[in-house]
Amino acid sequence: MKVVAYGVTADERPLLERALGAHHDLRCLDFVLDKETAVTAAGCRVVCSGVNDILDAGVLRVLADGGTELITQRATGYNNIDLTAARELGLAVSRVSFYSPYSVAEFAWALALAVNRRVPRAVSRTRDFDFRLTGLMGRDFHGRTAGVLGTGKIGTAFARIAAGFGMRLLGNDVAGNEECRALGMAYVDRERLFAESDLLSLHAPLVPETYHVVDAGALALMKDDAILINTSRGGLLDAHALVETLRAGRLDGVGLDVYEEESGVFFFDKSLDVMTDDTLARLMTFSNVLVSSHQAYFTHDAVDQIVRATADNIADHLAGRAGDNTLVPAAPRREAGNAADGA
Repeated sequence: MKVVAYGVTADERPLLERALGAHHDLRCLDFVLDKETAVTAAGCRVVCSGVNDILDAGVLRVLADGGTELITQRATGYNNIDLTAARELGLAVSRVSFYSPYSVAEFAWALALAVNRRVPRAVSRTRDFDFRLTGLMGRDFHGRTAGVLGTGKIGTAFARIAAGFGMRLLGNDVAGNEECRALGMAYVDRERLFAESDLLSLHAPLVPETYHVVDAGALALMKDDAILINTSRGGLLDAHALVETLRAGRLDGVGLDVYEEESGVFFFDKSLDVMTDDTLARLMTFSNVLVSSHQAYFTHDAVDQIVRATADNIADHLAGRAGDNTLVPAAPRREAGNAADGA
């Protein structure tokens, strides 16, 4: 069966080929799926998408017209897929509902530590043999307050590490997590979470209720010397409001692994291009802001789990099964006799 995967990195490709290549006619492409590239899926029954692919109604129609039956997303989030349109077009959709939460949680802490202890600045200096300490002073996390917005598997892993640092824990979620409570986490409303956190880390899914949950009002509530980390979804944070907050000299540091308008930018070499996104360009100018390229999930462990789950999703589709990863089940196939009768 023909399978096409979009946005495949050089490190990811051998894992996909090992998991899928023996059973399917696999084609790995390094560019994103959008309205300009959707025609490249013609003749492929399965499309393996990534978080930066655009699968709106128009793209899905092109895929359906080209013979695609299944969209299997190599990620947990799926806000880039129009599920209603997929259902209307008879396209099945699946995702990876679980992979190593430690990959993202540990990277969130890597950003927090790097921002707090001015590691990028220090490394840049020492490469020029400048070993001064001026401007490199950070703070102990021990004894300070870690706020966790979203206490699912990743947020819980982040909180567990925070507890190891000896931090006071605050959380906010639609449902409390008993494991987090056992760590000593107190669940509070968002306003208190923003106001009391010395370190605020975002681990919520992007749904209409969480879009720009960290907006100008939320940023105004935060401490002037707070650290903000986002390794979840770019749309949780109003980046323009963040720029204005930083311009006012507020926040001690920011670590961003995601950005709302990252599609077409992250995962690509833009070093020779003019950066036309003024907000992203401005964010990159702040010395206390660290931006990485949506790599928090990118460990051998997590990617291997993602690839294995993707292979299982394809196998389930071929067998007519719906599983925990199914977002839109396959449309019922009409019997040949009924089709001939016009039923």
